[in-house]
Amino acid sequence: MRAVSDGASGLKGDAPRQGLLRVRGRSVAWLPPLLLLVGIVAVDFRTTADFRILSWIVLVPGIAAAICGVWGTAVFAVLAPAVYVAADAVLPHEYQAGLPDLVLAGIGGVLATAACVVRVRGERRMGHIQDVAATIRRTVLRPLPPGWGGLEHAAVYLAADSEARVGGDFYDIQIGLYGTRVILGDVQGKGLGAVEVAAALLGTFREAGYHEPDLAAVALRLEERLERHILMREALGREERDRFATAVLIGFPEREPEAVVAVVLGHDPPLVVGPDGVRHLPPGHGLPLGMAGLDPRGESPPVLRVPLLPGETLLLTTDGVTEARDGDGTFYPLAADVTEAVAADPGLARPQRLVAFVRERTLLHCGGHLADDTTVFAVRRRADAGKGGGNGDGNGRLQG
Repeated sequence: MRAVSDGASGLKGDAPRQGLLRVRGRSVAWLPPLLLLVGIVAVDFRTTADFRILSWIVLVPGIAAAICGVWGTAVFAVLAPAVYVAADAVLPHEYQAGLPDLVLAGIGGVLATAACVVRVRGERRMGHIQDVAATIRRTVLRPLPPGWGGLEHAAVYLAADSEARVGGDFYDIQIGLYGTRVILGDVQGKGLGAVEVAAALLGTFREAGYHEPDLAAVALRLEERLERHILMREALGREERDRFATAVLIGFPEREPEAVVAVVLGHDPPLVVGPDGVRHLPPGHGLPLGMAGLDPRGESPPVLRVPLLPGETLLLTTDGVTEARDGDGTFYPLAADVTEAVAADPGLARPQRLVAFVRERTLLHCGGHLADDTTVFAVRRRADAGKGGGNGDGNGRLQG
């Protein structure tokens, strides 16, 4: 996406052009209408009286309006009638087209310039909308510094709505007083309502993930936040009580460098990918966020504690990956595909390579037609995390 923005309300010269008609960074959008103008005159001069196309000059400003800026179109709107007058005057009297076609060329130039003004304003408006979408995406899915929280990580996010470029999938890494926490989630539904829920849950995770000593407490805070969000939306008449979100919470305790804790809330359990093979984390029994009322016991979601050896990577995905279908309706076999690939190349367990592999294989499987937002997120401890490479003091507390 190339965002186009302009702080002025009016049109100041040409709009920034897209990269299709550029050579070495310079715009050549003027070249097609110029070649058309020269071609019309040349053909008209070389044909008989039975084939006169000089009046086709009216097409030149129209072509310019489609690909040039306002000033460029205005130049051709003036140049086309001028060339018409000059060329028509050179011809013998019996071949001259005269005033009617000249008036047509002039009117065509005026209309083409007006159409270009409308087109450029529309492009700028679309550029502003794309800027807003990009800002929302950076706010919801904030950039993560390399090695953040003592983790090596990589992520790719593909929105099903290619224009909006943001949806209901979310992920983050939060450094906290009790180690580093990771979240990946998928909000039910699409559109701005799902984006609002994702933003609300991420804001809560960033606070609770920092302060809460127990990962189950973080999950409860997320449940409460979604319930409050739904109540507010219902009060505004904008939300029905069927909004929920699946999520996976992962904790990396600093005192246990070869283990992680996890809370799985209605989501597919992550894969553990290492040079020695692939395995699933045990499935969690927590209900999706927003459905706690279905549990009559009202208990906290269970916390799983599983080993994570050096070199092993946690692969977290949303259902945009696992529910991607090919032409026959077959789901993408994520675990089997990754298992086969890692067996052939153990280095694929690195987060960057793993995410790139899953992304490409998912798109290949579904032919590039994503039916849902798709997120691939991979994290593992850095090799130097236990040697001062993390962000804690070794006792589970954040430094600085």
